[in-house]
Amino acid sequence: MREQFAAAHIVTAADLRDLPHGRVVRVAGIVTARQRPQSAAGVMFITLEDETGFVNLIVWERVWSRARRIASGSRLLEVHGMLQKEGLVTHVVAQKLVDRTRMLGTLMTQSRDFR
Repeated sequence: MREQFAAAHIVTAADLRDLPHGRVVRVAGIVTARQRPQSAAGVMFITLEDETGFVNLIVWERVWSRARRIASGSRLLEVHGMLQKEGLVTHVVAQKLVDRTRMLGTLMTQSRDFR
């Protein structure tokens, strides 16, 4: 999959370390966790894993409501968003979600979902 992702300008979790705050990025990975705490005012937190590490996503309510099925059900997710860095904390604020689950074929994955 990495060749296909690289051709689409999708960076790895490791690549994010070297990119500047505020950069528009595309990332993709297997969904390992989803959290939508009631105390977070409609924000969903998603963790992706690729072959180089983890990517933490913030999905605001307006993005989540446009892509509810994708946000809640994808096993392999492509995300277009804005890289945010503060100290050692790095995350991507999602602007667009794309379901890439079909690329997994018969590979089974399961996320930990806290809602």
